[in-house]
Amino acid sequence: MTMEQRRLGSQGLAVSAIGLGCMGMSDFYGADASTEPESIATIQRALDLGVTLLDTGDFYGMGHNEMLIRQAIQGRREQAILSVKFGALRDHRGAFLGFDGRPAYVHTSLAYTLRRLGVDYVDLYYPSRVDPNVPIEETIGAIGDLIRQGKVRFAGLSEASAATVRRAHAAHPISALQIEYSLWSRDPEDEVLPALRELGIGLVAYGALSRGLFGGLMAATPADRRRDFPRFQGENLEVNLKLMEKLRQLSAEKNVTPSQLALAWVLAKGRDIVPIIGTRRRTHLEENLTALDVELSAGDLDGIEREIPRGAVAGERYPAPIMPTLNR
Repeated sequence: MTMEQRRLGSQGLAVSAIGLGCMGMSDFYGADASTEPESIATIQRALDLGVTLLDTGDFYGMGHNEMLIRQAIQGRREQAILSVKFGALRDHRGAFLGFDGRPAYVHTSLAYTLRRLGVDYVDLYYPSRVDPNVPIEETIGAIGDLIRQGKVRFAGLSEASAATVRRAHAAHPISALQIEYSLWSRDPEDEVLPALRELGIGLVAYGALSRGLFGGLMAATPADRRRDFPRFQGENLEVNLKLMEKLRQLSAEKNVTPSQLALAWVLAKGRDIVPIIGTRRRTHLEENLTALDVELSAGDLDGIEREIPRGAVAGERYPAPIMPTLNR
């Protein structure tokens, strides 16, 4: 297949229209050693199909995800755009302890990332959250230093407010903001997306498939931490499964799967938006990439948004302790 290319920001970063999110290959969704061969094969298949953007974080699996990607891209570094988040602090059990955006931590984190990935540079580097104790200008300034040293190509942000994006961009050009954006998570449309478009910054949309709910996927294992998320619990889940049924009906009318329609909706919201799909299976990867062939008219978008309007989803997108870390 010929993969569509999209530009993130105005600094020259071009990536595949859909990226591969690698987090679930190492953490949160029940991954273990038995899933590694298929995860590696999925990354390699993605590269075969023209997917260039590989998204990870140095804290996914406590570094395991970066080492997994290293195996997958061996001999193929030039085909991959490596997008890496940093700054999340975890203890030996994996519990989150906060975020660190100090310049010294930025430099140290990248040094370990380059070693684990087995590369000389990463393409897109960004703090996973905004550290409330460190001016964003200092964090982004450190990334700017790394860019000048040739160890990073482009700077990004993740889950930042419009005001923070403006401050960061004034300190050093930002190419992309990664934030949850999907048919059911549309808050970025209020302030963030207009600010990005004013400044010429791209949006990397994670959660485009609502963490697998659109695909009906949740592992029957305690290691699948989606059970901790409000949208997967109790009455919230009942409401959301009814919305899911609406999506099934809409997708049937288009002769596509719910996941394909959900991805096509994100893709149709602007060529400055690049959704990342999280999967560790080649079959799901190939199925979801066909969303690129789904054409949605303005009327189609209106119909989808009428059936699944903003605010219809039940429950916050993260557990209560995590919500204050968003939109800083």
